[in-house]
Parts: sequence; C-alpha cells; structure tokens
Amino acid sequence: MTVSTMLDFIATRDHKLMRKLNKWSAPKWVRLWAIAATRAGDGWLWYAVGLLVLFFGGSSRWLALGAAGSAAGVGAAVFSSIKRLSGRKRPCDIEPHCWATLLPPDQFSFPSGHTITAFAVAVTFGIFYPALLPFLLFCAFSIALSRIILGMHFLSDVIAGAALGIILAIFFHQIFCISFEQAPIALLKRL
Repeated sequence: MTVSTMLDFIATRDHKLMRKLNKWSAPKWVRLWAIAATRAGDGWLWYAVGLLVLFFGGSSRWLALGAAGSAAGVGAAVFSSIKRLSGRKRPCDIEPHCWATLLPPDQFSFPSGHTITAFAVAVTFGIFYPALLPFLLFCAFSIALSRIILGMHFLSDVIAGAALGIILAIFFHQIFCISFEQAPIALLKRL
C-alpha cells in the first residue's frame, strides 16, 4: 500500500464519519457536553489544573508544571507548523453542521491543537500524579471527541493530535525528571 493510497483511505473514512456527525441531531446533553468540553479545552481547564498543582502539588509541583507547560508550549508550536504545512480544510468548511455554530480558532484542521494540548498536559500531570490520571484522561478524551462532534476536526486529526500530545508529555517528563532531579545529585558529586 502506497502512502497516497493510505491517505486516500483515511480521508474517505474521515469524510464518511464527518457526514454522519454533521447530520446527527445529537441529544441536548451531548450538545452541552461537547460545547463545554471544547470550551474547557480552550485552556481554562488546564490553567485551573495548573493552579491546583501549584497549590497542592507537593514537592513535585515545579517539575510537573515545568514539564506540562513545556509540553503544551512545544505542542502549540508543532501544531501551528504542521497545520500550515498540511493546509487541510476543516469539516465545518467542507460541509455545514446541522446544529454546531462554533467558529474554529484557525483555518486548518490537521492536527487538532486542542487534542495535542489536552493530551500533553493531561498525560504529563497524570505521570506526576497517578491518582489524577483517570480524571485527566477523561477530560482529554472529552475534548478530543468534542472536536469531532462539533465539526471542527476529522477523526485522523484527533488521533494524530493525541499521539503527538502523549509523545510530548513523555518526552518532557523525562527531560524534566532527568535534568532537574539528577542535577542536585550531580552537583553533590562534584563537591
């Protein structure tokens, strides 16, 4: 299977799902949940979680905040660059949605920036605070799913965003833990 054939296969499936969702008159609770999840994914949820970590995060708070902030910041740079390169139109620009009227934050679809940020922050904090992981993953999955339901992204945009966010989370967790937890030990060895 060539890359072109694989991309066509993915695009065909994405458009099929988009057409079903754009015509689905979702129940009111789904509509409210999708809009609330997307709005939370605009940053408000992650700022609130960051404040909770700052005040109640214990001795790992600075490492956790640094790693999550770095993962989110690099994620924003990555998705901005890839979006300009891919130039993929959003589902809402291809076909009207039957009930969602949100305006997209930018013109390109691939990958989902909300999803990259959600998984980058949720997984990073979840590694530092495992008891919070189920809640954080629920929030990240809710944000990702809401982007598809609201016609902002295709399924493949969200899958790519989740994968990139998880990779960034693991990478920055390792960077911060190795660099900053080992730094005092290395300094002591020099003395």
